[in-house]
Amino acid sequence: MKVALITGVGGQDGSYLAELLLDKGYQVHGLIRHSSAEKYKSRLATIAGVPERKDNFVLHYGDITDSASLVRMLAEIQPDEVYNLAAQTHVKVSFDLPEHTMNTTALGALHVLEAIRTTKSDCRFYQASSSEIFGTAASPQNESSPLEPQSPYGCAKAVAHLLTASYREAYGIWAVSGIMFNHESPRRGTDFVTRKISKAVAKIAAGEQDELHLGNLKAERDWGFAGDYVVAMWQMLQTDTPEDYVIGTGESHSVREFARLAFEYLDLNYEDYVRHDPDLERPAEVINLRADITKAEKGLGWKPTVGIEELVQMMVDADKQKL
Repeated sequence: MKVALITGVGGQDGSYLAELLLDKGYQVHGLIRHSSAEKYKSRLATIAGVPERKDNFVLHYGDITDSASLVRMLAEIQPDEVYNLAAQTHVKVSFDLPEHTMNTTALGALHVLEAIRTTKSDCRFYQASSSEIFGTAASPQNESSPLEPQSPYGCAKAVAHLLTASYREAYGIWAVSGIMFNHESPRRGTDFVTRKISKAVAKIAAGEQDELHLGNLKAERDWGFAGDYVVAMWQMLQTDTPEDYVIGTGESHSVREFARLAFEYLDLNYEDYVRHDPDLERPAEVINLRADITKAEKGLGWKPTVGIEELVQMMVDADKQKL
């Protein structure tokens, strides 16, 4: 039985990845902050409710900013695979909390890498990188695109990305970064724009909300389904050679288009409800992010299975059901 450690297991990606690995016969250890346990309980409900999953799932309370605890945990668990998904993941929040973002997102990755080096673990390491490291680089972006981050979050992810490559080259650690473009699901946090839209559409259709206020409607992102992307994470650690991969859909859509699709799904005109609010815009915006997934298609045999319309409908349906 393979053993995996997932930091940030209570997040959107962590919960999908834990389910995937448990279904593949892994024993999964998940790291979660004690203060976040209640908040993320619903995401892990599908594990707690299935005996075959629950029996091989171990939850540990801790924090990637505590390097000593990571060393102890790695020595105790001796994982075959480590997936570092823990971070402060909200771009706009990173402008308000830049130091916290750097401590958790950049230094957190360093702490995990140092724990692997210190314990002389022969595990395989996955770092959750982000398309935000590309920033203003020309679209579409691939593994060779320049790093031009435009936010503290993007800068922190770029540091973690470079550290992963550095530890791979300097210490021979089997380490890769998955450069994930935006990926969403019904488990997405409500403070992210896609979930903010799907939740508002459900409430407006039910007569519980009148308007939806959004920031930059022109920003374009490559949006995919989180359940697809965790498969790519796992596939990266099954290859013969550690290499970084860009993961996305190859399509970009604006925030306006995402909102239009969500409202039209419930036979509503988005223009009747969406209001632009400049206070919700970021101090520095990334205009267009679109993935070139040629390497992932060839090297991993990976392709997304969920398109933008299906993703939007999935999220709206989930929020309708929650009401």
